[in-house]
Amino acid sequence: MMTREEALSYGLSFEDTYQDAPFHDNNWQLVRVKGSKKAFLWTYERDGYINLNVKVSPEGRELWRRAYKSVIPGWHQNKEHWNTIILDGTIPDKDVKIMIAESYDNVTDSPSKRIYEAVKRIPKGRVATYGQVAEMAGNKKMARAVGNALHRNPKPGIIPCHRVVNSNGMLSEAFAFGGAYVQAELLKEEGVEVVKGKVELKKYQMKL
Repeated sequence: MMTREEALSYGLSFEDTYQDAPFHDNNWQLVRVKGSKKAFLWTYERDGYINLNVKVSPEGRELWRRAYKSVIPGWHQNKEHWNTIILDGTIPDKDVKIMIAESYDNVTDSPSKRIYEAVKRIPKGRVATYGQVAEMAGNKKMARAVGNALHRNPKPGIIPCHRVVNSNGMLSEAFAFGGAYVQAELLKEEGVEVVKGKVELKKYQMKL
């Protein structure tokens, strides 16, 4: 991701968002959330590069600043709550998108945010189904949304998406972080037995 247009397009792909230019200066283009009007993506050109300002959590703030030299404390904003991403080509697209997605979640009570918090509640050595996670996140009918959110899990080391299986206990061939084989290995490390890509729910399923 190198252009403002790509960043804005991705920001606008999130639910209930719109583009704004509040300073009557075309160099500043924002993406806001409808209703609250909170901005989660600021775009502007500075020193020859497109910059993005994104809202961060305390743990995300330090993680991304350590990971990339081109992620710096928020320019022109509160440096405790915002990071600036300099689009100089050194940050992979997937990580830029994760940071934008995290910013959206940080300014909204989004389904993804609730899903991630629910997944964190699955104990080590246990699994939960997509339906269970949806129920814990407040809506039994959004099992499909659980799969979509976990596919773009911003913190797989913190949000244990490998502990989520389908209603029959089957692992996901589309597991975003290496496929079903990696998911199986992660579960086995936690003491969960996996046989032919399947977990015995009667034995390992988390109880609500």
